[in-house]
Amino acid sequence: MTPGALLRSLWTTDPQRVARQYLWGGFLFLLVGGLLAMVIRFQWGWPGQPVPGLAWALPESGGAITPPTYTAVFTMHGLLMIFFAVTPLLFGALGHFVLPLAIGSRQMAFPRLSAFGFWAYAVGGALMLASFVVRLGPASAGWTSYPPLATPAFTPGLGQTLVTVAVLCVGVSAFLYGLNFVVTVVRCRAPGMTWGRLPLVVWGLFYGAVLNVLFVPVLAAATGLLLLDRVAGTQFFIAGAAAVGGGGDPVVYQHLFWLFGHPEVYILILPAWGMVGDFVAFFSRKPAHGYRLTAGAMGAVTALSGAVYAHHLFTSGMAPVLGRTFMVLTLLISLPAEVMFLNWLMTLWRGSVRLTSPMLAALATMIVFGLGGITGLALGAVATDVPLHGTMWVVGHFHLTMGAASFLAVFAGLYFWFPRMYGRALDERLAKVHVVASAVLFIAVFGGQLVAGYAGQLRRLYDPYQYAFLAHLLTLNRWTSVAAFLLGAVQLVFVVNLVRTLGWGRASEPNPWRVGTLEWTDAGPAAVVLRGPHALSQPEVQQQLGRDWIGQAEPLPSGGLAAEPVAPPVPGVEGAG
Repeated sequence: MTPGALLRSLWTTDPQRVARQYLWGGFLFLLVGGLLAMVIRFQWGWPGQPVPGLAWALPESGGAITPPTYTAVFTMHGLLMIFFAVTPLLFGALGHFVLPLAIGSRQMAFPRLSAFGFWAYAVGGALMLASFVVRLGPASAGWTSYPPLATPAFTPGLGQTLVTVAVLCVGVSAFLYGLNFVVTVVRCRAPGMTWGRLPLVVWGLFYGAVLNVLFVPVLAAATGLLLLDRVAGTQFFIAGAAAVGGGGDPVVYQHLFWLFGHPEVYILILPAWGMVGDFVAFFSRKPAHGYRLTAGAMGAVTALSGAVYAHHLFTSGMAPVLGRTFMVLTLLISLPAEVMFLNWLMTLWRGSVRLTSPMLAALATMIVFGLGGITGLALGAVATDVPLHGTMWVVGHFHLTMGAASFLAVFAGLYFWFPRMYGRALDERLAKVHVVASAVLFIAVFGGQLVAGYAGQLRRLYDPYQYAFLAHLLTLNRWTSVAAFLLGAVQLVFVVNLVRTLGWGRASEPNPWRVGTLEWTDAGPAAVVLRGPHALSQPEVQQQLGRDWIGQAEPLPSGGLAAEPVAPPVPGVEGAG
């Protein structure tokens, strides 16, 4: 390949190629972030002992984790997983691949923005990796980068500055693909693809993209001001003895950060909810129960997402009236989520359920996110948040919601669209083993963290057992660490499956899951969409075509139009949809 051809290949504006670039980039950072998680778990299980195989990286301590190394490891783990692994995999990879195909568009609204967004992400990722090798090490102020910890007074090295710039880069990337997704859905839908005929995953990506456009600039503003504090001598967030001439207020940064940070939870989970809604219908062979209610519930969550952020600040000295207001709003946002769960269960009810790997991953996403949501109620109420706020309970909760649920949703989407993406089918048996084992071990790991937090273990402690009242938690943490190591090992099943499929896998059928959405039916650029995405088990279709599905743009042989898919009534609850 000539240099010019290589450059054109790297600067591709084809959304499917951009998706693959994000996919491999996301996998790289998922690997690095996952290895850092194993180091953290080793420290909690065997504090201060040498980590096997790490002596080359930490020669001065013989491979043992020191307190400064520990703070750097958990900081980089959080930043890599949220900003460089899970979010790019959901939006950059699956979003770029699915969204234009599913709405009947061959291209994104702004193709060059897709390419530019990926390279902004790549530059940010390179800066993250470079920070590991600079003097004084990488960032160590926590993934939230709270000042004053993130100011030069406490993290004087170049690593924290590089990471701050890297977060700005990934913010640019997220804003660009968010804007691109919103305009693409609004302007580039195929004729007949009304809002009421969009697949639920498109709804999820659309709402998540709206949140990106609204709230990523807030993160960029906070990070930009923090960067000025680090390199230009400003004092937006510096107070106390370190401030000169009055200084600023570090709590302002917390408000700005969580005004982005809490919607980020929904940025991650909205596409996951959309996938669950579609996959439950596809693999139950039924129209999605309460399609409009589900799409509306996702919209309600989107609208409320920015109004609940301050429950992260209950312990920051917030006025009691504000605390009560944000508590009510936080508890209120759980209602739309319950509507969605009810609709998914009603879709499953009396369906012809097929436990394929995407379906298993979707069901696991439901269960894991449900556990995360229930444990989050304790953090939404002021009275229970105050004693739990600084404990491992918070870590277990947000890992279930943002980590495990999003991770399983990524693999639900990947197992589902991989045949369309690469023309080859992953091995179903290995995929099912990977999904089920991952889900069980996720619950074991993060359930253990919830128990440790309820018992009083504070998060971010280098050696919790220095406190006598936490010494009895060593056994629990060791078992939780063993589960985490098994979770890491189980990912090798996916790697084996991926390598074997890409190297020697069989060609996939054109439509292996027997569904009618546009990305599977190749309806052509002039296609007119005739029906919704869940036209399954319609009697008229079965009579004329002899199968239980029909493409969204596929006419019936009789020339008639199959009725818009509506979930059949469930005995005893007619009218619920």
